[in-house]
Amino acid sequence: MKVDFWQLSRDPADRVVAMIAQRVLGSGQRLLVVSEDPAQLDQIGKTLWNTAPAEFLANGKAAATGAERQPILLSPECGAANGASHVIFADGIWREDASKFERSFLLFGESTLEQARACWRSLDNSDGLERSFFRQDEGKWVKVA
Repeated sequence: MKVDFWQLSRDPADRVVAMIAQRVLGSGQRLLVVSEDPAQLDQIGKTLWNTAPAEFLANGKAAATGAERQPILLSPECGAANGASHVIFADGIWREDASKFERSFLLFGESTLEQARACWRSLDNSDGLERSFFRQDEGKWVKVA
């Protein structure tokens, strides 16, 4: 299992989700985006639909009809009705259900920095777990650890 920690600074969560989603879908995988904040999920959904005129990223909410067909599913919970192999925790809150996915992305900012640090320490590289840390440097995302 891979776990990527993404420290938000310049770009908001919805834009980072869209960037990651393009890569996940480009690799033929499905994605679950989790946030307890309904307004954040709404904003992420709008950003995904409007990423580029020719390359919108189709998505839907977990409670909607046809959720299992969505390539990107937006949900307040960690259940992937769409069979997603990747999950993004857009609200900065780690969930233990992350172990159900091949790859997890934890997006965090100033308000969730301490929780992200604690999570990093709790997830050591044992048992086949691979951790990575990314942050923005002059607008570009750089892998730091």
